[in-house]
Amino acid sequence: MQTEKATFAGGCFWCMVKPFDEFPGIKKIVSGYTGGMTEHPTYEEVCSGMTGHTEAVQITFNPEVFSYERLLNIYWQQIDPTDAYGQFYDRGISYKPAIYYHNEVQHQLAIESKRKLNESGRFNKPIVVEIIPAATFYEAEDYHQHYYMKNPKHYLAYSEGSGRASFIRKHWGDSSEK
Repeated sequence: MQTEKATFAGGCFWCMVKPFDEFPGIKKIVSGYTGGMTEHPTYEEVCSGMTGHTEAVQITFNPEVFSYERLLNIYWQQIDPTDAYGQFYDRGISYKPAIYYHNEVQHQLAIESKRKLNESGRFNKPIVVEIIPAATFYEAEDYHQHYYMKNPKHYLAYSEGSGRASFIRKHWGDSSEK
């Protein structure tokens, strides 16, 4: 079975796992840190903003069953693509949105999907998500993995309280992929 990796930063990684989870062809989703200069950073170090890392999810998927294009579509529907300085309640470099591509095909598909979203008129500001080469990915501490399953009440309160859930409803409504 062929697999690839996709890496997306979209604010708090707690909210970036569930939208991709439980689809056929998705083999694994890991919350972690990427794009910084400290080796094996901790959550506290990343939150300080001093390591340069972003919170991200790394998805292992079978592209013959679940395409990278479909992953991109889900990604765009989970973030505010017009905000380069964080996502919703969470601010700073560790929460900036970014697509980390693993090969040239992913790079071109990400550029094209960003162009299409920008031209769609769905948002009244430009799409500012960076598309950059994948960097070393460090797995986050175990208590962050699949947080929505381990702490469902807190996850829902956070998703609603941060403004993420209402933003998604406002901009995507029922058209978002579930």
